[in-house]
This record gives sequence, structure tokens and C-alpha cells, in this order.
Amino acid sequence: MADQAIEAAKAALRVEAHAARAALSAEERAEAAKAVAGHFFETVAYAPEDVIAGYWRIRDELDCQPILVRLMDSGQKVVLPVVQGAEAPLDMRVWEADSPLYEAGFGTLAPSDLSPRAVPDLVLMPLLGFDNEGTRLGYGGGYYDRTLAALPKKPLLVGLAFAAQEVPHVPREAHDVPLDVIVTENGVRFLGSAA
Repeated sequence: MADQAIEAAKAALRVEAHAARAALSAEERAEAAKAVAGHFFETVAYAPEDVIAGYWRIRDELDCQPILVRLMDSGQKVVLPVVQGAEAPLDMRVWEADSPLYEAGFGTLAPSDLSPRAVPDLVLMPLLGFDNEGTRLGYGGGYYDRTLAALPKKPLLVGLAFAAQEVPHVPREAHDVPLDVIVTENGVRFLGSAA
């Protein structure tokens, strides 16, 4: 599939995935976030010394705050991504329990510029859409693709989404790194090397 055809296919899938996510009620979103957190902690393995990258949800993304709060309460090191520029990788800044978060563009919040940086061992990724092969559909900015390419080691990639966001097939390009795990309110799916 040519690059333009892939981009056109992804654009159509983004519209479909946005609509599926937007159709969920606030109550459905809150219940799904709780269920996803439960599935994550029951099923996904990580070590106490691991650095875990989360995200501060924007728009109608699945809220991973229930996961982040529990991780921080247990003493786990948590980082949040910060957009540094249109062509730059995300800056992974440590979020400490008593540290305030600041507006970081795109409707998200992030730790201060003075916060330490850390390389994640596990990345919780927001998904716009996903398929059964673990291909992630994002917003099209390439931020996570650039970030993963720049990291010194490949972290475990855990996609968080509503089950309604699954699509039959997302075209995968050479720079698209597949997810290792997908967690929805319906459960956990291990893919590829994580299976």
C-alpha cells in the first residue's frame, strides 16, 4: 500500500475511532477506566524499580489516572510525556506525588521543566484505535513513533483503550511499533513477544 493510500486509510479509521469513543457516556468512560485499572494491576507484570510512563488524558481518551495514582501511592516511579516540538520526541519527565502539574499544550498536563527525566521500562499509551495485531492508531502526529525510536531500549508498550475503539485492521508502516499488550474494559490481550 502506497504511503498516500495508507495515510488516507488511517484518516478514515481516525474518524471512525473518534466517533466510537465520543459515543460513550461519561458513566461508561468512568466505569471503563476503573475496569482497565483493575485488569492492568491483575495481569500486567512490572518490577518495583521499573519506570512507568503514563499520560494525562485529553478529550475523550481512556483516563489512566486510576492507574497513575495507584502506581505513585505504591512508590513506583512515574513519568509523563511532554511535547517539545512538532518534530521532536516526547520528553519523559518524572511526576512526584506532591509536585504540581502544569499545562503542557494539547489540553494535557505535565510536570515542571525542572523535573528529572527518566527512560521508561513500560509505556501506557493512549489509543485512538487499534487492531488485533497490536497496531496502534494515534492522532497522526508521530510523537510516540519518534519517542520510541529515540529511546535507548524498547519498553513494554501497553495500549489503553475502550473496547469500542477496536477496528478490523490498521495499516502498519515501517516506523509503526506494535503494542505488546492492549487493555480495555473487557480484559487484557498479550501480543507478539509479550504473548
